[in-house]
Amino acid sequence: MSETRIVVDPLTRIEGHMRMQAVLGGDGKIADAWSTGTMWRGIEVILKGRDPRDAWAFTERICGVCTGIHALAAVRAVEGAIGIKIPTNANIIRNLMNAVLFVQDHVTHFYQLHALDWVDVISALNADPREAAAIESKISPTHELNGAGYFADIQRQLKASVAGGQLSIFKNGYWGHPAMKLPPAVNLLATAHYLEALDFQREIVKIHTILGGKNPHPNYLVGGVPCPINMNSTGAAGDMINEVTMNYMRDIAKYTVDFVKNVYMPDIKAIASFYPEWFKYGGGISSKNLLSFGEFPVRPNDWSNDNLVMPGGAIVDGNLKEVHPVNPNDPKEIQEFVDHSWFTYSNEGKDTKDLGLYPFDGETVPHFELPKGSVGTKTKFSWLGGDGKYSWIKTPKWKGHTMEVGPLARVVVGYALGKEVYKEPVDALLKEMNLPLEAVFSTLGRTAARAIDAVVAADLMVKYVDDLTANIKGGDEVAANMEKWDPSTWPKECKGVGLCEAPRGALSHWCVIKDGKIANWQAVVPTTWNACPRDANGQHGAFEASLLGTPIIDPKKPLEILRTIHSFDPCLACSSHLFDPEGKEITKVVSE
Repeated sequence: MSETRIVVDPLTRIEGHMRMQAVLGGDGKIADAWSTGTMWRGIEVILKGRDPRDAWAFTERICGVCTGIHALAAVRAVEGAIGIKIPTNANIIRNLMNAVLFVQDHVTHFYQLHALDWVDVISALNADPREAAAIESKISPTHELNGAGYFADIQRQLKASVAGGQLSIFKNGYWGHPAMKLPPAVNLLATAHYLEALDFQREIVKIHTILGGKNPHPNYLVGGVPCPINMNSTGAAGDMINEVTMNYMRDIAKYTVDFVKNVYMPDIKAIASFYPEWFKYGGGISSKNLLSFGEFPVRPNDWSNDNLVMPGGAIVDGNLKEVHPVNPNDPKEIQEFVDHSWFTYSNEGKDTKDLGLYPFDGETVPHFELPKGSVGTKTKFSWLGGDGKYSWIKTPKWKGHTMEVGPLARVVVGYALGKEVYKEPVDALLKEMNLPLEAVFSTLGRTAARAIDAVVAADLMVKYVDDLTANIKGGDEVAANMEKWDPSTWPKECKGVGLCEAPRGALSHWCVIKDGKIANWQAVVPTTWNACPRDANGQHGAFEASLLGTPIIDPKKPLEILRTIHSFDPCLACSSHLFDPEGKEITKVVSE
């Protein structure tokens, strides 16, 4: 078998635009891969010279899927720089808003973005609705939407769409692909839950509209949260915390726990049972280098691991016996490189082995050039050579290591540290599916970790509503600390980093403030870590490494590539960069 080139561009069912290239070896397995971010972002330059108290509103627009998490990272960065401490209510409310985002994002990812890599919707047309109902009763016995009639109605809707030639959201899938293994009844069940998940999303984000005024892009505030608290009010104002809205949020939180535990998690187990080989594919070298910043502080203004529900740390080479602490204030720990990125650094070409930049000193200067071996023109290409710059994504490293971030990193770091909130569900899942711990470093391991992550976050939603209720009833109605809002009280020059765990992984915003204005801003986001191009030594990024060794049944329909890359839940809108202070187009890049 001769070498075969595969190009997936655009890779769909993600946020943003990206391109994956792969080369099949003579054995039909992927021998090499390239991840290219083909989308640009310009927040860093847009923020220069602006009031840092407004940064959250700009950074939040990096992405429409991540919604409030960039705002949270931004306010944490500014608060760290000028020394603001947030009150208890603000800490609880931020935790609740982030927990909502975690669950909403994970459920959306699985059903709307990832499930169709495993579920053959067209096969559901041949299912017996009674069999689907029986399976539902077995794996989700308490779920209310069940019965042969219910699944027959779903099937009729599908048949009507197919007959009318309007598959709509189910158009252009790899239906009938030989790698699809689910029986028709399971496909029908999963398709029904896909539609239910759309309704679920509409309900859960209502908490954001109460606490943040809207979704996506809820409002945040340097120093706390912009939520008026008045427990004596009997009105149901959508932007006020009172007895009515607290009870409403509690109902949504309980509904969320039910959906995650009785629909989402059972579906993951059921689907995974038909694809055991995918607990062996999709890991890669980078999947054993894991990084988490930690999230959900119990007490405000304390980022020690003992105070975080989701702990932080780094694991290198899969050694779970040692979780390294992460210190963002050490310039040797986190650096970004551009050896294979369409950027240039001022220190390039100098006699130095260390061309990475600490984010506080970060630069965003474009330098587009087609790499050697490319086929096509500057504006249109069918193959990007791998020897040179080939992505609008930088390459971040932790102490010289390319890392994977995301739910897998959080779950494994928590497991290695003995956090029961992670250890118990991981051990239970491995035992139920008769898998070794090594299986977590895989495509389905990553997908299952996201579901475990959602269960943790759903339970936290209920806890935070109760915590907020108790704290307010105890007499505390303070939601913001405005003591240092006056720029005249700030140091002439200061800097801060805002660390978060976004649903997709470790997120950090880095700000430098001079004379009350933003002098530099850098965002190192989860998909920058995962989708980055290889480094100067040829070490692949997480996406690229995860594909190596994966067998491809049909190179013209590379479903296997989608399965693994989707398991990361890519967000290219967050990870790519753009630079032009005048807002002008620098160059035009069009890919096939």
